[in-house]
Amino acid sequence: MITVTEATATAGNLKRLSDEGVSIWLDDLSRKRIASGNLAELIETKHVVGVTTNPSIFQAAIGSGEGYEEQLADLAVRGVTVDEAVRMMTTADVRAAADILRSVYDATGGRDGRVSIEVDPRLAHETAATVAEAKQLAWLVDRPNVMIKIPATKAGLPAITEVIGLGISVNVTLIFSLERYRDVMDAYLAGLEKAQAAGIDLAGIHSVASFFVSRVDSEIDKRLTKVGTDEALALKGKAALANARLAYEAYEEVFASARWTALAPAGAHKQRPLWASTGVKDPAYKDTLYVDELVAPGTVNTMPEATLNATADHGDIHGDAVTGGYAQARADLAAVEGLGISYDEVVKQLEDEGVSKFEAAWEDLLDAVATSLSGKGVKGAEGE
Repeated sequence: MITVTEATATAGNLKRLSDEGVSIWLDDLSRKRIASGNLAELIETKHVVGVTTNPSIFQAAIGSGEGYEEQLADLAVRGVTVDEAVRMMTTADVRAAADILRSVYDATGGRDGRVSIEVDPRLAHETAATVAEAKQLAWLVDRPNVMIKIPATKAGLPAITEVIGLGISVNVTLIFSLERYRDVMDAYLAGLEKAQAAGIDLAGIHSVASFFVSRVDSEIDKRLTKVGTDEALALKGKAALANARLAYEAYEEVFASARWTALAPAGAHKQRPLWASTGVKDPAYKDTLYVDELVAPGTVNTMPEATLNATADHGDIHGDAVTGGYAQARADLAAVEGLGISYDEVVKQLEDEGVSKFEAAWEDLLDAVATSLSGKGVKGAEGE
């Protein structure tokens, strides 16, 4: 049994994180989590102020079928396509979560209380289709606290500008490289400028940029292990934190620029860095590594529930862990490059893999729903 003192201590870790200016978002969503009251409980007791989803999360949730039986039956009777069935189930979950988080959204002036839903990952390299999908998702969810997730592919960049320019809040996902992150911030500012020119109130537009963390260590550590020298092994577990810290440095630079200061008086909001993929992949590392070491004001950390609970239990929140570490971060990445490991090659590979993994998860989800609806008069994914 957890004593009052222990409960206060665990809640204290998450409160300290929030007090440092970090918004805690949950990286998971399911019909069961909504219906059971678990999401509301995490908001109440674990300082959760937002939710992110992705194709893999929906594949795990809807693929299980649990909690979706009634809606699946209704959709089967209507004879919708499998694609449309998936769209209706995912947007229903996001709409319900947005309602649960609405009080947080109101209390924070729209900064938090957000729920993110991703455009169809198969559109990652199609700008016009991504824009159309983003508009459709915003219309379907029909909640002011929804964020539409758009991948930071080259085709995604102009889509980000276009969607922001329409006044739709965006969560940019699958960012791995510092160069691409700067492109994302540029796309956001261009979108704000476009919205302003169209007479849209900038105060209603919010955005986060999801910079992926653990996958960087997974790939670079694998290459360091292959090099095998003492120097190489000593660098394991350092690249992801270095990459993220330098991303925050870029954020500080861009949102102190003349271009930004021209937009700020119109009520524009900074596009906050969001640390994504914060669950530790290597069991040799502390399970709260990417929370403890990435504390910085004005950031979001989206955590799977296991990481959230680990942080509550034994996180080490010791204040800003980012802004004083830029020189060391540059040295760490330079040392990795010095061993013949190409940063540009790694981040390109990670982006390609990220898009492919989400596409595969989406296809698996379509297959699972098709199986659930088979024999009930539902058309195939292509409407045939």
